[in-house]
Amino acid sequence: MIVVTGATGNVGRPLVQALAAAGEQVTAVSRRPAEGEAPQGVQYRQADLADSDSLRPVLEGADALFLLIAGELLMGGESPAGILDAAKAGGVRRVVLLSSQAAGTRPGVLSHARLRAFEEAVKESGLEWTILRPGGFATNAYAYAEAVRGTRTVAAPFGDVALPVVDPADIADVAAVTLREDGHIGRTYELTGPAALSPRRQAKALGDALGAEVLFVELTREDARTHMLQFMPEPVVDGTLDILGEPTPAEQRVSPDVERILGRAPHSFADWAARNIAAFA
Repeated sequence: MIVVTGATGNVGRPLVQALAAAGEQVTAVSRRPAEGEAPQGVQYRQADLADSDSLRPVLEGADALFLLIAGELLMGGESPAGILDAAKAGGVRRVVLLSSQAAGTRPGVLSHARLRAFEEAVKESGLEWTILRPGGFATNAYAYAEAVRGTRTVAAPFGDVALPVVDPADIADVAAVTLREDGHIGRTYELTGPAALSPRRQAKALGDALGAEVLFVELTREDARTHMLQFMPEPVVDGTLDILGEPTPAEQRVSPDVERILGRAPHSFADWAARNIAAFA
């Protein structure tokens, strides 16, 4: 049995679908699971990573665990040891951790330092492990959806700074492989899209998918920060803006890891936009 945490999210949802399609027994876990969102035959359970005791029943009898660390766990809360002890007690032998590229490029930032702590704990756990470090998600563009629907505009800072954002469906496909196959134990993979793309070019890709012009409006860093603070913790906002505005060469590099693992090129942002354009129409 494979346990997938964050099972209703941008990565967890397609991962559950991929594993189920491959014939795996899957337990889909989230804080607020919804039965209608899981494929038929998938067991879905409610648990909270911030409370490792709530994980113990859902991990009982599991062979592998997909571990997604987000939200309050990035700022504190449950220790990595508590979650991994619960996994081992349930019989888990393999864990795939969804970390972040920034855990390697910016380890001094509080939220990224927490991810590094989880990475180190996973490596020292005695379990078979694989660490996935994706760059920015293509799905972050959903933040533009309301404005695109209403005024056909995209407003963002750093309009011409390009980053190779990754399609979460590719992350899910990589996770499915590393959970099921033995050739990835003890490896850390960086996951990106096939090309760096700026917010201005993302706006054009959305317009192309819509068949309508989408204008780009450049925000100042401060305006963007004010908006992001409405739904993100302050340290995460500042760290994100640093990456968006002044990425390191490593953060702008296109990684070959998705293609190496899947045997195909990663999806482009245009691919993602075309597949999800209903949210912007």
